[in-house]
Amino acid sequence: MAKTGPQKYPGASLTYWFQDDFPGNAMESNVGVLHTTEGRTVPGYRGGRDAPNFTALPDIPNRKLRWYQHFDFDTSSRALMNLAGGVETNTANAVQVELVGTCDERNAVTWDGKRAGVDYIFWPAAPDWLLAELALFVRWSYEQHGIRMQSTVTWKAYKKGQVGGSYGANGVRLTGAQWGAYYGWLGHQHVPENDHGDPGNINFARVLEHARGVIEEDDMPTPAELWSHRIAVPDGRQVSAADILGYSDARHDVVYREIVAVKTQITGLTATVQTLAGLLGQHDDVDTETVVAAVREAIAAAVIDVDVTVTSTPNPQEA
Repeated sequence: MAKTGPQKYPGASLTYWFQDDFPGNAMESNVGVLHTTEGRTVPGYRGGRDAPNFTALPDIPNRKLRWYQHFDFDTSSRALMNLAGGVETNTANAVQVELVGTCDERNAVTWDGKRAGVDYIFWPAAPDWLLAELALFVRWSYEQHGIRMQSTVTWKAYKKGQVGGSYGANGVRLTGAQWGAYYGWLGHQHVPENDHGDPGNINFARVLEHARGVIEEDDMPTPAELWSHRIAVPDGRQVSAADILGYSDARHDVVYREIVAVKTQITGLTATVQTLAGLLGQHDDVDTETVVAAVREAIAAAVIDVDVTVTSTPNPQEA
């Protein structure tokens, strides 16, 4: 069965929607292909003739990715070359993502007077917050469509025109048979019948660490960052914590670990206070049970239930 699961990525803009003009083929995507646009803005893709399924635009000041969707998740897009005969590329169950920015080392620091990391992204040196943002999409693609959170290919540096680079016959491009048997994530540089070398040696291993939840404590988002990802639901109704986690674009695992950490702290605090009360109990004029009861009451008062009202906003596609 083709096209199972949600076909729109939560929060993605449909401003550049091309499926009406290029219907494509229904698929059941099991491979994710990453590209870089080699530009600093969302391309027009020749009116959709060369468009992927998604474009991800780094919003550097706000440290997030802004997503634009051009085709359904399980509809073939058009960003790969497909030669006559041989294997299929665009229609071979491959969902494609263009990352706005560059993998060309010539633009690693500056590009037409612009500064890497400030005005645009050089993806092989992408900051960790950006890799974590990309990981949200990788995690969602796994949870909703079963695309494995794995990459078994080597990501080579671009080095266009140089020996050992990722462009052309690069030593990591898959054969037709390997392409047909592949599951997980790879880049344009790995797709047969193509010669492009993007997205270079992006740190996709780190993306997978974030997607799987293997994140260092210092990399955990703050509560403000977590709650900046609010989702509007119809009618302005109240939603439960479970509802929020369900809509939270794959951040629920992070929230869960935060809750576990708080519960652990409370448990440790309780044990410490009980020990203190025991020591105080050695004195005749101290009521140990009263101390313990008072502390427990204080801890319970610190654990509050939070009701969140989500303001309804119109769907831009319905406006």
